[in-house]
Amino acid sequence: MPKYEIRSGDRAEFIAGLRELADFLTANPIVLVPRCASFGVFVDGADSTARREGTEYVAAPLGVPVKDIGEGYYDARRIFGSIAYSVIAIPPEERQ
Repeated sequence: MPKYEIRSGDRAEFIAGLRELADFLTANPIVLVPRCASFGVFVDGADSTARREGTEYVAAPLGVPVKDIGEGYYDARRIFGSIAYSVIAIPPEERQ
């Protein structure tokens, strides 16, 4: 059993929401869009090793490396046009 927890949402609901947003923006060209956007999946783990393992697990199918950004933080991201899909692990003491 993994020593990490991945905070993820309902896949079908998320994808449906993205499609609804894309359809809405297509139908309403007057609505401004952001220059860039980011979505994130968060990984919880009691220690640095667990957080890294969880981040690697989520990042593997994205085909991107995990970066140790220091002090127990890990990050992996894949860019789709101007949209980033991120995997983030934050030390427990920093989560509020």
